[in-house]
Amino acid sequence: MRLEHIAWPRAEKYFKENDTVLIAVGSCECHGRHLPLGTDTIIPNRILELIEEKSGVLIAPTIPYGSTKSLACYPGTIDIGDELLCGLLAAVMDNFYRHGARRFVILNGHGGNIKPIENVGFDFEKRGCLVALLNWWLMAWDMNPAWKGGHGGGEETAGVMGVNPDLVDRSEIGGPLEYIHLSDRFETTGFRSVKYKGVNIEILRPVDHVTSTGGWIGPDHPA
Repeated sequence: MRLEHIAWPRAEKYFKENDTVLIAVGSCECHGRHLPLGTDTIIPNRILELIEEKSGVLIAPTIPYGSTKSLACYPGTIDIGDELLCGLLAAVMDNFYRHGARRFVILNGHGGNIKPIENVGFDFEKRGCLVALLNWWLMAWDMNPAWKGGHGGGEETAGVMGVNPDLVDRSEIGGPLEYIHLSDRFETTGFRSVKYKGVNIEILRPVDHVTSTGGWIGPDHPA
């Protein structure tokens, strides 16, 4: 049941009988050259549709923007930062709290949102709430380790194609992986990691200093 599709008396009735709200949080950011900027919102929104078919839980309007500082250099990426995301999510949850919600399910589409969501979640836990964080891509890895992927890789590509194949620019799939190494001694192994003497070390760099495509750091390059 979508909050935006019902009138207030029905919402009032829901909260008299239920205390659970489902909130999706996505992002608008670069996902390589072949995937849409809204990938992290498109996939969770499809999951919401599937949940709605099987459950009467109240579904809040999706928050379409997230914290994505490392990708802010790419045109079309909208980074609202940790602080603003925390404030926005806390305000939304606080309103639901006043209406009677005590159990919150946060469906997250973007890794950069995890820390802000956790910060808000801990605050509401202190207020007697139960907050469940569902990072869909990590849950998919648990279901099948072969699906484990990187940013803009095969897993997310398959997810978007499952929603609408026309959103994927197939002419850009399978391009070369042009990782930018920090130096001859420090090999890039991820968006935030380099390998030195066999050990991965986190190095904070914007993504355009790591890869020319803005995606595909992971084992599931969509060849």
